[in-house]
Amino acid sequence: MDMANSATHHQSDSKRKKVELSQDAVVSIDRISNLSDSLICHILSFLPTKEAVVTSILSNRWKTLWTLVPKINLEKNRFQKIPLSLTHIVYRVLALHRAPLLRNFSLTSYSPCDPFHLDTWIHTVIGRKVQQLRLHFYHSKKLVKLPRTVFTCKTIVILELIADIVLDPPSKFQFPSLKILCLCEIAYKSEDSFSNLLSGCPVLEDLRVKLREDLDGATNFKIILPTLKRLGIEFIPGYPKPHDYKFEIYSPALENFRFCGDLGNLVFIEKLTKVVDAEVGIYAGHWVLENGLHYGARIFKLVRELNCSKFLSICPGQKECLCFDSIYPSMYQNLVRLEFGVNLSNWHVLKALLLVAPNLKVLVLDKNDYDEEDNRLCCIGRLDGSGCLSLLTAFSFNGYEELEHEVEFVRYVLNEARLLNAMTIKIYDKRFKESLLQRLSMIPRQSTKCVITVE
Repeated sequence: MDMANSATHHQSDSKRKKVELSQDAVVSIDRISNLSDSLICHILSFLPTKEAVVTSILSNRWKTLWTLVPKINLEKNRFQKIPLSLTHIVYRVLALHRAPLLRNFSLTSYSPCDPFHLDTWIHTVIGRKVQQLRLHFYHSKKLVKLPRTVFTCKTIVILELIADIVLDPPSKFQFPSLKILCLCEIAYKSEDSFSNLLSGCPVLEDLRVKLREDLDGATNFKIILPTLKRLGIEFIPGYPKPHDYKFEIYSPALENFRFCGDLGNLVFIEKLTKVVDAEVGIYAGHWVLENGLHYGARIFKLVRELNCSKFLSICPGQKECLCFDSIYPSMYQNLVRLEFGVNLSNWHVLKALLLVAPNLKVLVLDKNDYDEEDNRLCCIGRLDGSGCLSLLTAFSFNGYEELEHEVEFVRYVLNEARLLNAMTIKIYDKRFKESLLQRLSMIPRQSTKCVITVE
């Protein structure tokens, strides 16, 4: 009898749990169903258009919701299983799309695009008051000319042009709303195409330029933008021969500057007195030394231009700084954080920076791979800058190997940094953490509050 009651009770619990699970499922479904159309459209806007279209099979209500999403993101590879051309898909999506305002239109194609169709699509999205336009043509058989229709858009705020596109702007036009411009590995019809484009951007604040590896169409670039606050320049050459280029820059309001790659001739027409954050990463080929270029002088020239920075990140390259120049007479009075990529050939650059940065509070060293052939080049020099780390509170060394010159520098930091609170040493082989920590703890230090950590 007890067993029967127990079995009945167990069956009753099972049924109750099933009912509860069923109710939870209904509640979960109702939560989605009860969302407003605008909220669902907002969620769908985070998906590529193909995935958003797929949701139309969920129910009659969802059938047309994707057409109200104020964003269209089309990429050929995403439709590769569909037996339709990208041209057909773009026309179809634009015809069905019903959102009155199109915030974002992105088109990526890995095959040639007919100029007539592209012009028609651009004309359509401009009519929808597009705010962000992204065009990416990659591995095309021929370069795609940017339609002149683009230059009639008055609502565009963000413009991204990527890869196999030829820029040939009209002599007179204006993007009155454009704030962000990205030109990534595009070609230029003439030497004036770049400056002509910028002349029509009166309120531009953010400019990112990545040059083509063959510098197709232009080698001289002029940036005359009083409103510009952020500037990024990148050039990674694709050939073993030198390509020189020049940027003339007038942007007195610049706050953020980033450079990456093979450094050309950068000329700042006016002092960058408002720059706060700067990042410089030099990656040049072996032809630099073979051709006898004064590459080190060019690097020091750029670093001197950034002496008003509050935050500075610099990786001056493996060999390029061997042609020693000088940071002097520049002082880095505003500099409070320095991140530096050290290797055997550029410790002297770090030393020179420390001597002219009296207000430095945070120092981060990121060690690049050492070239064994260049061991003879390691020369820190005498670290006699007494007081130059007097305000330093945090020091980090990533990639520490306890080499003689590294130990010497750590000893120097502990001896000079009277306000040091934390020293973090990161090593590759974690087995030596404890023994290294013991040896570091034996080094005399000025700061009694300093905590040394080995990771």
